[in-house]
Amino acid sequence: MSLFKLTLKDLQGKFIRGEISAVEIVRSYLLRLTQVEPKIKAYVTLRDKESLLTQAGAIDQSLRGWRKTQPLMAMPLAIKDNICTKGLRTTCSSRILDEFVPPYDATVMARLNTHQPLILGKTNLDEFAMGSSTEHSAYGPSRNPWNQKYIPGGSSGGSAAAVAADECVAALGSDTGGSIRQPAACCGVVGLKPTYGRVSRYGLVAFASSLDQIGPITKTVTDAAMLLNVIAGHDLLDSTSSRQDVPDFTKALKKRDVKKLVIGVPQEYFAEGLDSEVNGKVQEAIRTLQDLGGTIKEISLPFTEKAIATYYLIATAEASSNLARYDGVKFGLRAKESKELAEMYRQTRSQGFGPEVKRRIMLGTYALSAGYYEAYYAKAQAVRTLIQQDFSDAFQNVDVLVSPVMPTPAFPLGERLEDPLQMYLSDVYTIPSSLAGIPAISIPCGFSTMGLPIGVQIMGRPFDELIVLRVAHAYEQATTWHTKRPVIRS
Repeated sequence: MSLFKLTLKDLQGKFIRGEISAVEIVRSYLLRLTQVEPKIKAYVTLRDKESLLTQAGAIDQSLRGWRKTQPLMAMPLAIKDNICTKGLRTTCSSRILDEFVPPYDATVMARLNTHQPLILGKTNLDEFAMGSSTEHSAYGPSRNPWNQKYIPGGSSGGSAAAVAADECVAALGSDTGGSIRQPAACCGVVGLKPTYGRVSRYGLVAFASSLDQIGPITKTVTDAAMLLNVIAGHDLLDSTSSRQDVPDFTKALKKRDVKKLVIGVPQEYFAEGLDSEVNGKVQEAIRTLQDLGGTIKEISLPFTEKAIATYYLIATAEASSNLARYDGVKFGLRAKESKELAEMYRQTRSQGFGPEVKRRIMLGTYALSAGYYEAYYAKAQAVRTLIQQDFSDAFQNVDVLVSPVMPTPAFPLGERLEDPLQMYLSDVYTIPSSLAGIPAISIPCGFSTMGLPIGVQIMGRPFDELIVLRVAHAYEQATTWHTKRPVIRS
């Protein structure tokens, strides 16, 4: 069997037992990348073969005579290209950072590197993580491995496509309004957004600082728990990092039922605008959870309808502030033809940012401007509190919430590029939980008649990833959707 087809757990098991070497793992993935990456275009930057083989050889040499391995040692991972990697180009899929090589590692990378994984490269994304299709990338779109004429989702589309296409065993993405869960649903893989503060944001290039969160994209729920075990935990370098104890997330996987759990179904997530095929598959998933012993309870999240407007005021305002640092002075692109400072700022930002990033900067700057701050940004923050209260009230009566991940399956490349509002509505079911800061996971629950994956979302109380993983794992074990893999013709 080709090594690249294995899950993280299975590949790790073979390596720990000494059945395969790190060099064999690298060679298998290098072959796979040669076969499918020209079609999928999941990566912005790939590490060179020689350095990967040298690292793998050193790992094998270090284990001779005494085989003591770390949980992720020699595991081939991909990293979203908005997470800083020391010595490896980090572009955010933007021209303004085209040649930027960070002098330091993000905290998640420092934690991963203690395990000596094999980092294959940096994956494509919507520029600065602003998008839902990975079409807003300065390096062109990634493609859905199930049908290359369709989007892989966004903004972590490259990471999700790489996992689905077996171009890595697992990947890291980031989620601001759905950017892990939505591409996971589009590509038929697992995507987990942890509770805000569960994973350090230090070294994650900021989009919206009160929303951004790093999380795993994997082939199975077990793999997601394994990866979260390594990257989670308090970080002194991130003031928003939580001091909550970090459990062993794989312990959530011991129970394969949901007996005694109350599963909430928010009625607002099944209203007008939901594709009938998505609705059908998610309803089937809910029935499966009921068969596994769960009690289904319909609930209401009345402020759901305000979530999109609230998000696109808060997120764009924070983006406007965060992206002010890209001025051509300190790092990144600098316009060369400018004769004075103000002109250099203007030329650099005009040349370096793409249309979607410019749109969001302008929206955010307007929302924060004198005379409009109270009417827009401050009001959005007040509504965000009401959305958080919605979830808090719901979790008084239920253990988890189940919903669709997005209103439709993946849509064709180019279909919504000229209609920003339709693009924004792709995240209508993921944005509320992002505003509330709660954990949420997307897992495969079926396919459309076009053969495109559909995902179901499971949401939990803050810092209760354990129960989210338990319910997701129970569903996964009762179905076979997670075992399906796309056929990519060479």
